Amino acid sequence: MNMNGQTRRILCIEDDSEMTDLIRLILARKGFEILVAGGGQVGIRKVREEKPDLVLLDLMMPDMDGWEVYQQMKADEKTKDIPVIVVTAKAQSIDKVLGLHIAKVDDYIAKPFSPKELIDSVEKVLSKKKSA
Repeated sequence: MNMNGQTRRILCIEDDSEMTDLIRLILARKGFEILVAGGGQVGIRKVREEKPDLVLLDLMMPDMDGWEVYQQMKADEKTKDIPVIVVTAKAQSIDKVLGLHIAKVDDYIAKPFSPKELIDSVEKVLSKKKSA
């Protein structure tokens, strides 16, 4: 719950349904409402329609690269302040991670991650947003 008693909504943009099920399972137990988009195109539309409190963004998707989604979000006045946690595969190279720092994403987690890593990251980013 946030300060005015509403459930925090997290949009998970991820093409792997097993991964979204896992994320939903972990975060729903903590009282978050999870919205899911199965790809980048749908994801960017849902970000604009739903204005979630946080976006969990997979970088590797078939229809639209996660970076593209991120850049579109940041280029739009209405969505540029929504925090983003990037979800990356362990195998992705270090320059991706360096790119994250340059791009100023709020946080990133690597698959496979533990439930605790996911919750810690989400809570850290949302608490920063609240105090901002």
